[in-house]
Amino acid sequence: MLNIDKVNTVYLACGTTDLRRSIDGLALVVETELNLNPFEKALFVFCNKQMNKLKILHFDEGFWLYYYRLEKNRFKWPMTKEDALKVDLEELVRPENAKYIAGGNPVW
Repeated sequence: MLNIDKVNTVYLACGTTDLRRSIDGLALVVETELNLNPFEKALFVFCNKQMNKLKILHFDEGFWLYYYRLEKNRFKWPMTKEDALKVDLEELVRPENAKYIAGGNPVW
């Protein structure tokens, strides 16, 4: 289960990611493309090209990989670092604060 009490930071991978990757592939993206440590107490969030799927990589005594798919709506996903800086952690954990997700209804 997602335990955000131990999470210090949420990193959004700007742009799109090939979500056919699993734990090892996404951990490699974190290390090589984001220049971050995948073992950090953080959530690493990735979105697909169609912007209807998310994967979240999380390390807590082992790797967790969370997957979320929308059936009708799309995420308004940040494509640049500047866009990502506008996203607040509260928007990710509290649906009523989700201003950055498209489709009219919070989906988180």
